[in-house]
Amino acid sequence: MLKGNFFQGLGCLGEGFRLIRRPGLRLFVIIPIVLNIILFAALFYFMAHGFSALIAMAMGWLPDWNWLQSLDWLFWLLYGVVILLMMAYGFVIVANLIGSPFYGYLAELTEKELTGQEVTVDGGWGQIIKDIPRALWREVQKILYYLPRAVLLLVLGLVPVVNLVSAVLWFLFNSWMMALQYVDYPADNHRVSFGNLRRMLAAKRLSAMGFGLPVALAAMVPVLNLFVVPAAVCGATAYWVRERSGQA
Repeated sequence: MLKGNFFQGLGCLGEGFRLIRRPGLRLFVIIPIVLNIILFAALFYFMAHGFSALIAMAMGWLPDWNWLQSLDWLFWLLYGVVILLMMAYGFVIVANLIGSPFYGYLAELTEKELTGQEVTVDGGWGQIIKDIPRALWREVQKILYYLPRAVLLLVLGLVPVVNLVSAVLWFLFNSWMMALQYVDYPADNHRVSFGNLRRMLAAKRLSAMGFGLPVALAAMVPVLNLFVVPAAVCGATAYWVRERSGQA
């Protein structure tokens, strides 16, 4: 039987959006957002140029019929779909790799804010630099957990009848992964291993899924997903504080 409070977990992302506006947290929200914007602007620019060359090549292979040559807009439409899919499923992974050292410190500052401790950034940059190797390894652990399960779901999606529910399974899995992804930041600050974190969240899976579901939905919305990552870090920290204090 599933345990936890789905609706209590559901409210944590909204609290995260409120928290990222607080003065003591803004700097460590803005920096990774700016880095992500620069990265994806560059990525989309080079993809657009590469795709433009591919379109020109493909159109050169087709017969020189006016109606057929005018279909280049269809290729650009497909490019737009690819961009949206990449932002939906790839943005969070890349954004977390880039921002992981900042997000660990953001989780620490958020926990201080929530528990009434004084929020300072003394030694923040030194701590961020020092924690880069550990933060990146933690992200690799999550990717290694995600990939084999994602491949299994892809295979199941090819099986007749089973593939009818594959979309639902994908969304539930992504919701679970979002909870794991973001609650991991405060957990890592307390030196809780990734394996122990999975067991802790699984013990109250309904609460975890309640938090992960809106994050998974927001991650699919362009522009909004730039802000949902730091908001999810703060919301996950609120979730962590409540679970640890026995209020959930």
